[in-house]
Amino acid sequence: MKNVTRDDISTIVRRAVLECLAANRSSQSTVEDPLEIFSSSEVNALKEEIIRAGKKLWERQYVDGNGGNISVRVSSNYVLCTPTLCSKGDLCLEDFSLVDLENCQICGDRPQTSEILLHLEIYKAVPAAKAVIHCHPPYATAHAVAGVVPQGNLIPEQEVFIGPVALAPYETPGTRVFARTVLPFVKDHNTILLANHGIVCWADTVTHAEWYVEVIDNYCKTVLIASQLRPKLNEIPPEKIADLLAIKQKLGLPDPRLRASAELIETTPVEAQTNASPARETTNHQMDELIRRLTEEVDAFMDRRE
Repeated sequence: MKNVTRDDISTIVRRAVLECLAANRSSQSTVEDPLEIFSSSEVNALKEEIIRAGKKLWERQYVDGNGGNISVRVSSNYVLCTPTLCSKGDLCLEDFSLVDLENCQICGDRPQTSEILLHLEIYKAVPAAKAVIHCHPPYATAHAVAGVVPQGNLIPEQEVFIGPVALAPYETPGTRVFARTVLPFVKDHNTILLANHGIVCWADTVTHAEWYVEVIDNYCKTVLIASQLRPKLNEIPPEKIADLLAIKQKLGLPDPRLRASAELIETTPVEAQTNASPARETTNHQMDELIRRLTEEVDAFMDRRE
């Protein structure tokens, strides 16, 4: 007679399978060498991209003096950023710093930008954010200073690439409190007005983040001029806005209107039941099936041994 029951066997098998999976994940994981990352050809190419973006910002008068800052996520743990007290028109390859997500400088001879905390909060809140630009374009900043959100639904490019504009409250720049002012907005908005300060944009690349700076400032300028010609501006019809949102969704860009639509679908019971097939459920089912088969084989083997 066996002293070990089938339930005992199942428990032992499950533990063994989980230990094997953990060991496999551990063997596949690699320790990141920050110095190797910082000097790699891929990161050097990102430095060059930031230099080009910095020159564009300076040439378009979106930054002045040493204002503005740019960063890019280079790995799961590290962020490349511009230094403090440096004109974005004068950046060179030796200027950059590498910091971790807790703002510890890991590599680089120059101190990181004092406002990197803002960037890090965005990276931690939005996994899709790979690059962040903070700057002071005059027309968008004027709206931020006045506390006026520009009217929406007026220009297709604005609706597709940015959408409804968010306005974060003022806090002292460079502080953690300031960095966290964007958290209520940053998942649904890739461009945010910072009250009495400027703007911040995030994107999948540095170049795209710089594009959003151009889009929002040109939009604010155009709306300001148009409102002087005609106080009540004609908006794009709702059905046409729906067409633009469909384009935006294909591009994978954030928008609170898209989230609202998704939440409406999720709260529909029939839809929720029909579409409920998460990958985790499939994985758990596969695990249970594997453990069941292994348990049967071990149990049969023990029977033959008696």
